[in-house]
Amino acid sequence: MAAPLAYALIATDLDGTLLRGDDTVSDRSRRALAAVGGAGARHLVVTGRPAPRVRPFFDDLGYGGLAVCGQGAQLYDAGAHRMVWSVTLDRELAEVALGKIEAEVGQVFAAVDQDGVDGLTLIEPGYEMPHPTLPAMRVPERDVLWEAPISKVLLRHPTLADDELAAVARGVVGSLATVTMSGPGTVELQPCGVTKATGLALAAERLGLTAADTVAFGDMPNDIPMFLWAAHGVAMANAHGELKSVADELTFSNEDDGVAVVLERMLNGRR
Repeated sequence: MAAPLAYALIATDLDGTLLRGDDTVSDRSRRALAAVGGAGARHLVVTGRPAPRVRPFFDDLGYGGLAVCGQGAQLYDAGAHRMVWSVTLDRELAEVALGKIEAEVGQVFAAVDQDGVDGLTLIEPGYEMPHPTLPAMRVPERDVLWEAPISKVLLRHPTLADDELAAVARGVVGSLATVTMSGPGTVELQPCGVTKATGLALAAERLGLTAADTVAFGDMPNDIPMFLWAAHGVAMANAHGELKSVADELTFSNEDDGVAVVLERMLNGRR
């Protein structure tokens, strides 16, 4: 009888981690995920994308389980197409936080992800989507962003680097929101205390699993909380330096099947 896998829960980020730059999953990664599934492990997507923005990916991959979306603000059942749990960002607090940031750095451009399985991504004038394949609706003015419940706010500054903008935001926002950086051009405000780790812990509990059962894969600072929660954190070669500094292991890049490389090793019985 084959030895059990070192980890029963495989938590993977999407962009920059499992997905290649063209938003596809390689055949090698598909085979590795299928193989660990056949060996009894559960694959759990943990992504900053809101639930409506991951459905096409799930359909393509045949993914029908739970998924942590919206930086941990949403627990989504892909098979049933329903939200198991979600938390929204108070819109008045979001406006106050945005004002505090702009008082420090001048005008920023904002977008929001609306709550719900059919929520839209709305972008104000001047905001450019960092990931052009993700659909978004441009609105005429900022006030429209606050017309329906939201899970998070996305920010861009015309000149400041992402790290600089995130640092300023953390310094002035305080307990109004959690500030994170999930990709190039993507600094975000989300409900205070909500992270990928809180969503991952909730999903793991529903699956009857724990942090000790979990290996997590990621590439950006928003993955740090789940690395600190999981038993083992694997950073991609293309990962941000902040994530690499807390990772237990480095693997190849998302373009070079870094997730598959580690899963194949797990299947061979080596931690």
